Amino acid sequence: MNIETFKYDNRIVRAFAIATVIWGLVGFSAGLLIACQLFFPDLNLNLQFTSFGRLRPLHTNAVIFAFVGNGMFMGIYYSLQRLCKARMFSDLLSWVNFWGWQAIIVGAAITLPLGLTTSKEYAELEWPIDIAIALIWVVFTVNLLGTIIKRREKHIYVAIWFYIATAITVALLHIVNSLEVPASAFKSYSIYAGVQDALVQWWYGHNAVAFFLTTPYLGLMYYFLPKAADRPVFSYRLSIIHFWALIFIYIWAGPHHLLYTARPDWAQSLGMVFSLMLIAPSWGGMLNGLLTLRGAWDKVREQPMLKFMVVAVTAYGMSTLEGPMLAIKSVNSLSHYTDWTIAHVHTGALGWNGFLTFSMLYWLFPRLWNTRLHSVKLANWHFWIALLGMVFYVVPMYASGIAQGLMWKQFTKEGFLQYPNFLETVLQIVPLYKLRAIGGTLYITGAVMMAYNLWRTAKAGKFEPDTEAQAAAIAKAPDAHDDHPYKHRWLEAKPLTLTVLALIAVLIGGLVEIVPLFLIKSNVPTITSVKPYTPLEMMGRDIYIREGCVGCHSQMIRPFRSETERYGDYSKAGEFVYDHPFLWGSKRTGPDLHREGGKYPDAWHYNHMDDPRTVSPGSIMPRYSWLLTQKIDTNAVPPRIAALRKVGVPYPVGYENGDALKDLAKQAATIVIGLKVGSVESQPDREIIALIAFLQRLGKDIKAEPAAPLATAIK
Repeated sequence: MNIETFKYDNRIVRAFAIATVIWGLVGFSAGLLIACQLFFPDLNLNLQFTSFGRLRPLHTNAVIFAFVGNGMFMGIYYSLQRLCKARMFSDLLSWVNFWGWQAIIVGAAITLPLGLTTSKEYAELEWPIDIAIALIWVVFTVNLLGTIIKRREKHIYVAIWFYIATAITVALLHIVNSLEVPASAFKSYSIYAGVQDALVQWWYGHNAVAFFLTTPYLGLMYYFLPKAADRPVFSYRLSIIHFWALIFIYIWAGPHHLLYTARPDWAQSLGMVFSLMLIAPSWGGMLNGLLTLRGAWDKVREQPMLKFMVVAVTAYGMSTLEGPMLAIKSVNSLSHYTDWTIAHVHTGALGWNGFLTFSMLYWLFPRLWNTRLHSVKLANWHFWIALLGMVFYVVPMYASGIAQGLMWKQFTKEGFLQYPNFLETVLQIVPLYKLRAIGGTLYITGAVMMAYNLWRTAKAGKFEPDTEAQAAAIAKAPDAHDDHPYKHRWLEAKPLTLTVLALIAVLIGGLVEIVPLFLIKSNVPTITSVKPYTPLEMMGRDIYIREGCVGCHSQMIRPFRSETERYGDYSKAGEFVYDHPFLWGSKRTGPDLHREGGKYPDAWHYNHMDDPRTVSPGSIMPRYSWLLTQKIDTNAVPPRIAALRKVGVPYPVGYENGDALKDLAKQAATIVIGLKVGSVESQPDREIIALIAFLQRLGKDIKAEPAAPLATAIK
């Protein structure tokens, strides 16, 4: 037997580990800040770069792609080398992966507060950064597959199956959802519109949770949990069922984010059914993890790393049971758009991803620096403080969400809405927002304690850049037959075949759900009265997107009496055919705006954006005073109209070079006159004028009264 000597690369693991700790603290801090802004609006500082609408996507991207992303790479680069008994395929690609990913994160940290966003959930980054993500992901995938191909271990362990599924599916999701037409260096429009855009976005959004936050971490669980417990995985057969059932079923579940919306009912029902089916493989994975600890509970009591792991796997089980429950239409009618969803998401984020990442860090630092953990006692304190913080976070949000859902639907015995003013609901849940902030503070306190503990651990030890190992090379002509009782072992020796089969498994669901919506016109019936936005309304819509208003306001009235009584007629699929991107939203911190047009005079909107509390006492909405002074970027109008024409909006050829700016000025002047009626003076070239034009247009296309004036050329 030919024994080969080689070295594992620890430098890349160290780099991702340090980045994980740093970005974790940044992401958690941003989350705490925006949580406090929801009960203390002055923390927005009346500055556009620190407003809730711009910081919320910064928080989500920092936690998902910076903290969890770096943690994922850290765990994969460490475990893959040891599972394959091979150094990474290319040290150069490893470092391109690291520095490229950090550059992407820094790019997000700069552009999102500047308002450079697509507004699409978990995909807010603009097109240049989207391209960078695709390129760096290709680098990672090549390095991953290259390492697997040159492995010295014949059979591929279960953790690597999940790594492969992650690599190919995230690439697929990102590319399909990010197809857009640029209008400038950092402004683009999705090639999809309305219902189709919503479908593609939540096919991506749900499966970003599945294949970025779940499958790679399941692979890491399958590696680190048995290692720490010094026990084999409970069931090899169960791991096979878990993997294939999960990646096949998960991809179908995205439509449960769009229940009772303008999406075709068949697609909603399909998403609900597959969401319920997800319980089986998800709980199979959870049980496989927890039962691996059978006979090792003494170690759980002694080792903080295992404590974190147990809570992480348990949180995974809770989230993957609750998610399908929330996909049941009757439950979703109460939970959707409320803080219940926020509680659900953070059970997974804080518990599953957060605690599992902490567990890996506590495992890796002593081994990378060849020493003992500085303080087991401090790690135990971190565990209990973070666990208490998680409870203080999610329990108030569950209470808040259920309160919102019930209050929105409550009628008096006379048949009127009991709480017709949306603000009545908001005022009831403010104390719960304060409790959430306490939970967030505790969670961050624990993370700071961990950072100190890991720093002292590294300082006390000596880093080992390369770990020497020995293993026999795989035979050139391996045995033709394998006596293992599970024939899946044959597939584990063929990584490229496994990769292709995994790709087919995830493609099936996406194709079945997406293709009919594009090919069958009856899925999105047209409404002849719906017209493109005027140039001024278009600019106002872009300002609405820039300021992150979609993070707090939906534009989708569901067909419930409680919503039609409160907001107006329910939303129709054909109303969104010119919406690039769609703005249906996923959370109502404020009321739905789809029928906002004409509800209030122009002066009300002006004063509301300047200081919401002057017209809505007790409002927690930030001020947007800068809109009153900043000028509309009229130079952006022509390229944006041209880009929208390319994605299907029927602006006449040449309109952007002729009448567009004239029509913009004409409509702006009309709004200025309307403001004077309300004793408000404003210049017609201010951004507030464009935003008012957009808000006053919403929902008017299907009303009996004439819509806002449209440009003659596009009537």
